Amino acid sequence: MITREEIGNKGLLIGISILLLWLAAFIFALSQPLAVLGFWSIPLVLMLTHLFTGVFITAHDAIHDALYPASKKINHLIGVVCASLFAFNSYDVMYKNHLAHHEYNGEDHDPDFHASRKFIPWFISFISHYIGWKQFLFTAVFFNFLLWVLKVDVANLLLFYVLPMSLSTVQLFYFGTFQPHSGIHHNIHKSGTQKKNHLWAFVSCYFFGYHYEHHDNPAVPWWRLYKTKA
Repeated sequence: MITREEIGNKGLLIGISILLLWLAAFIFALSQPLAVLGFWSIPLVLMLTHLFTGVFITAHDAIHDALYPASKKINHLIGVVCASLFAFNSYDVMYKNHLAHHEYNGEDHDPDFHASRKFIPWFISFISHYIGWKQFLFTAVFFNFLLWVLKVDVANLLLFYVLPMSLSTVQLFYFGTFQPHSGIHHNIHKSGTQKKNHLWAFVSCYFFGYHYEHHDNPAVPWWRLYKTKA
């Protein structure tokens, strides 16, 4: 089990680094004409998708006080910022739902579980617990601010904002919820886990495919989760 001293400032530095990398890539992507980017638009979309996922994972670590355990205020402040950047999610809703997921994993009171175990109804149920009219409204306002006030090309907004955020949502759901919980697992955490492959585990979802390990050690930050893999 990792201690607060072992996490120290590392989690905060890693979280801020992800935020700054996302911001730099986002500003660059929105400011470049698509004709100039050409083929490089594809790796840029993939990079932004991965960084969007990292922003959400940083908010997730804040929920478990694994981002900066020395200060709950700073820990949760960064969590609020990261949740807001990801389609204006409510950190308070994320906090309540995710702790309920850990407490009632695979049961009726688990907001991240769907009894059908089928991808589409489960995905719809999953996002309905986190995204409501406020998120759509705020995202639309931000989109139009970038479009009409900052004069960002609509194609850039769709390609480098809407698409990466949408892909990241599916990525987080598939690797962090559906895949580890869709089967029937006869263990204390009712969770599956990816086979040991640290590179794929990082690329696919910041090691959260090691999902049994996360439920077994929720205070371990994402960047140390691979060390819990037997």
